[in-house]
This record gives sequence, C-alpha cells and structure tokens, in this order.
Amino acid sequence: MKTIKRFFKHENVGILFALPAFVYMLIVVGYPIISNIVLSVQDVTVRNLARGTKNFVGLNNYIVLFRDEVFRLTISNTLKFTVYSLLFQFIIGFALAVFFNKNFSFAKPIRGLLMIPWMIPMTVTALIFKFIFSTDVGIINYLLHSLGIISENIEWLTNPNIALGCVIFANVWIGIPFNTILLSTGLTTISQELYESAAIDGANGFQRFIKITLPLLRPTIESVLVLGFIYTFKCYDLIYVMTSGGPVNSTHLMSTYSYKLSFEMFDYSMGSAAANVLLVILLVVGMVYLKITMEGEND
Repeated sequence: MKTIKRFFKHENVGILFALPAFVYMLIVVGYPIISNIVLSVQDVTVRNLARGTKNFVGLNNYIVLFRDEVFRLTISNTLKFTVYSLLFQFIIGFALAVFFNKNFSFAKPIRGLLMIPWMIPMTVTALIFKFIFSTDVGIINYLLHSLGIISENIEWLTNPNIALGCVIFANVWIGIPFNTILLSTGLTTISQELYESAAIDGANGFQRFIKITLPLLRPTIESVLVLGFIYTFKCYDLIYVMTSGGPVNSTHLMSTYSYKLSFEMFDYSMGSAAANVLLVILLVVGMVYLKITMEGEND
C-alpha cells in the first residue's frame, strides 16, 4: 500500500488521472480490435456459428482475400475515391479560403453558409445526391434535357463507368467546407505585414503566394490532407446509400466490401480480415500524421 502511495506522488500523479481514460479506451476500442483480429484468423461463417466451432486457419483468410478479384478492385476503387476526392476538395477549398480571406462585405456570413454541407448528416446528403443523379427524376438529366444536350436519360448511378465519379462528386461537395474552414483559419495566422513588405520589395501576387503563403501554411496543409485522407478512406455511409457498392462492384470500397462479406455473405472471418487491412492502412497514416505534428512542434 505504501509503495502505491509513493508511486502516485508528485510527478506520477498524472498517471492516476489518465487511468480512467486508458481503461475506457482499452474496453471500448482495444477489445473490439483484438476480437476482430482473433476472428480474422478463424473460420467463422453462418454455417458453423450456431455450432460454436471456430477453427484456427492462421493467415489463410488474408491469402484468400488478396486473391479475390473483387477485393483487389475495392482497393483500387478506394484509392481512386480518396485521391480524387482529396485533390478536388483541397484545390476548391484552398481557392475559397484565399477568396474569403479578403476583406469584403458579407465575407464572414457567406463563409458560414459554406458549413451547411458539412453539418448535414451523411445519409441525408447521400439521399439528396441519389435523387439528383436519378435516371428518371434526377435534376441533372432534367436540366440536360431542357438545354437540349441529351435526348435520352443518362444512367448516372447504374453505369459502371461513371458511378464512381458520381459518388466522388458528392464526397467533394461534402469535404469542401472542411478544407475551406481549416485553411481559412491557417491564413488568418499569417501577418499582413509580410505581404506588405514583400509588395514593397516588388513581389507580385504569385510570388507572395509561393514564398509566403505556402511555406507558412504548410503545417495546416499537412493536417488537412492527412485528416481528409483518414476521413475519406474509411467512407462507408455515402457509398452504401447511393449505390450499395454497385453496379457490378464498381463503387465498392474496402469499408463497404467488408460489410458485405460480414453481413450479406455472412463470412464473418473474411469480413474481419478486410476490416483489419483497412485498419492497418489507417493506423500507418495516423502514425505519419503524429510524426508530422511532433516535428512541427519541435520546429
């Protein structure tokens, strides 16, 4: 007892305050992850679940998973979905952040209105875009018909060649406010005196952007891109509501395919293996983000 009291004196007392949070994370986060890892190295399907037999198969589920053409397609889809979403979200968000950083009337109210797409629940947004891209009653086909651009309705969400592009468009619309607000916050930390001094020295707008804005905004840009990657890479509800992974698996991501394996095909071990692959990728990206953050604090 005395040893415990001595341990929690002075510098070690912080451990006592952190202990409840550690126990909570261990139960709520750690236990499900460990259970999922254990499940991924067993053979558990709807056939043997009732019997209670859970045969150990080692890494066989992962081997079968990476031989699965659909899973390899989901990896490709996930990378395309993430890269294109991040690219357009960042470019448009950065442009809007620079625009709203100027002092003009109604800049702040309009910037506040940009948060509406971010505040709307994802499932609601997905339903809105599902109706927008609807073949028969969608507003896009209606406008194209009205302008005389098309004579037949375009099957936006049922055509394997363009369905992924439609969900990327919807995700870009959702992510623009996130990029705009964070980048706007970063821009407000840059002193206007730097721009004024550079202008006096003869630097034009492009030179000020390259030499002042980008270098000073680098920590914010890194945070926006890494957080955007994590948020986009694990996207599930948008895809599930708009296309459910179809048509012909053309919009299946790793997250939606993991769900399909577990709760539609009832191959729980394979679904767990797919989820663990997704988890490992996100953990690696998260560690990169922590490293970038720590290096920024040291600088």
